[in-house]
Amino acid sequence: MGFLTEFKKFAVKGNVIDLAVGVVIGAAFGGITKSLVDDVIMPPLGLIISQVDFSALKLVLKDAVIENGKEIAPAVAINYGLFLQSVVNFLIIAFAIFLLVRTINRLREKEAAAPAPPANKEEVLLTEIRDILKKQSDA
Repeated sequence: MGFLTEFKKFAVKGNVIDLAVGVVIGAAFGGITKSLVDDVIMPPLGLIISQVDFSALKLVLKDAVIENGKEIAPAVAINYGLFLQSVVNFLIIAFAIFLLVRTINRLREKEAAAPAPPANKEEVLLTEIRDILKKQSDA
């Protein structure tokens, strides 16, 4: 039972749950980004570059073998258009993550820069007494 108890403690910790939520949101964000690139960014870019569909761009190394209207062997090709779309996807995701991390870091810096408020009145009084005693000993 020790193993199951230990696993339960691990699985219920906040970090694991946060990670699971992050993975799910990341997958959804990946789908949104893919749609943004495939459906919004690439079509106008293809239109600007003489109506080229980027997903169809490829370098055919060997043509398909077709006999009697049936494809016997598929074409061998390097699909660099799909690669270009993946690069654009990556750049958009990387930029969005950069902005998110940058914002979080700035919030942490502001939080760290703010002085911590005293816990209670006794602590304030003790701090004042300490400062007075320090001034008297320096004089």
